Amino acid sequence: MRSTQLRRLGLASVLALLVALFGLAPTASAADPAPADLTFTSDSATTTPGGTVNLSMTITNHRTYDVWFVYQTIEPTWLTTQRPDLKYTFSGCNLATATGSVPCSGTGPTNLGPNYGSTIPPGQSRTVTLTLQVAADSGCNGNIGFYSYYYAEFSDSTSTSGGPAYTPETRVLCA
Repeated sequence: MRSTQLRRLGLASVLALLVALFGLAPTASAADPAPADLTFTSDSATTTPGGTVNLSMTITNHRTYDVWFVYQTIEPTWLTTQRPDLKYTFSGCNLATATGSVPCSGTGPTNLGPNYGSTIPPGQSRTVTLTLQVAADSGCNGNIGFYSYYYAEFSDSTSTSGGPAYTPETRVLCA
């Protein structure tokens, strides 16, 4: 009987310690935004073999310091890789600027960071649009989707990383 009481006391002590530790842990304020975030939009939810869809990626700087450097990857989702009949490439890349759209480089599953152009001032965003070209001989009735991780450095020598951020899926329909 005594060993049962000791086990209960030991278990209660461990639980109390866990509650005390987690209860004292600092919590993030709901008002504190992420230092930077990455969002995706698409100009179409569907396309046909031979069609194109524009995927826009926007990185927003929520800090009071400039973003100096961004490193970003883009990879197909697991479900996309399970459909080898879906054929696609990134055929273009454009950076939105105040004077219009300018071409960028590094399309595909590579470092997309240089595509965001110069520094991103506090409170501002940069948008890069990738053109997803679906091959004319692609299979259909499947979804193409991507995910991305990013790393950003700020002018105060701090950094942040995030992801995965997911693109909207594009459904390839039979014509």
